[in-house]
Amino acid sequence: MAVVEDRGWWAGTDAGSMSYPRCAMSLTRDLKQRALDEGFDLVGVAAAGRAHTAASLDRWIDAGMHGEMAYMADTRNLRSDPGALLPGCRSVVAVAMSYHTDLPLSGSFSVGDGRVWVSRYAWGRDYHRILKKRLVRLGRWLADARPGTAWRACVDTAPILEREWAARAGLGWIGKNTMLLNRNLGSELFLGILLTDVELAVDRPRPEHCGKCTACLDACPTQAFPEPQVLDARRCVGYLTVEYRSDIPSDLQPGTGSMVAGCDICQEVCPWTVRAPVDLHPEFAPSPQRYRPRLTDLESLDENGYHEWRRGSALNRISFPQFRRNLAVARGNSE
Repeated sequence: MAVVEDRGWWAGTDAGSMSYPRCAMSLTRDLKQRALDEGFDLVGVAAAGRAHTAASLDRWIDAGMHGEMAYMADTRNLRSDPGALLPGCRSVVAVAMSYHTDLPLSGSFSVGDGRVWVSRYAWGRDYHRILKKRLVRLGRWLADARPGTAWRACVDTAPILEREWAARAGLGWIGKNTMLLNRNLGSELFLGILLTDVELAVDRPRPEHCGKCTACLDACPTQAFPEPQVLDARRCVGYLTVEYRSDIPSDLQPGTGSMVAGCDICQEVCPWTVRAPVDLHPEFAPSPQRYRPRLTDLESLDENGYHEWRRGSALNRISFPQFRRNLAVARGNSE
């Protein structure tokens, strides 16, 4: 399902239009083709530099909207500059893989039907490993093509603002729900970043296409968006079920419904995601045990059984006590 947009050779938003040596253009074309050959659906390039959203990140953290995610505050300076992760970084290569399916949406099921919801990102194999391996191969290819090249492969476990860099590389724009949106593929995208000290020909960022639509903001069951493009993680179901270690606040528990691992609502209602084509990568095909499992089946799992149930998925951040807590909330919401 590779998607190659007609971007042309453009400079980033800071540099304006500029020309590149023929060797840089040729290398960039070959790199992009290699990325598509690796199975990525989207690929683009941005010029490295300080993140445009660094000040917004500081305000978000200072307001406490990161909740218990202390690592966000601890790494804020690293996240604000790719050069802190790769000294001498000149180019940021952004890639994406779609995990969109045509299976029914979470909102189409009753909370009391005896089943629970696991977010789509965790239905198949762990995307961190899949993207990281492909990015490493892409980095090695680049180093072979340009000996002496330094590079670093990053997924969302690395301290980098991958959504901003994907937007600056022309893969889409940041929607009102803070997700990256692409006109062809919607927002159900796994993102990866390859940093390099090689100067590559960069792509023009894409315009925003949300318009007056507020479907994602209106649909959030816990009102986690105080304003467009601002997420208060402390109220987000995804954060509460995955990152939060304490008891879920009683006033937020009804909003979690039957969701026990993440939330898809603000993406499911997005018109761009609804109309996205379905051509699922086999690695992300839903596992029967994680697509709408029975609540009673999950309640019967001991810790070893839980680890087996989540094996190979992207759910390792949820400890067994958290999992039991989430099930208890879902049970209360179903009665």
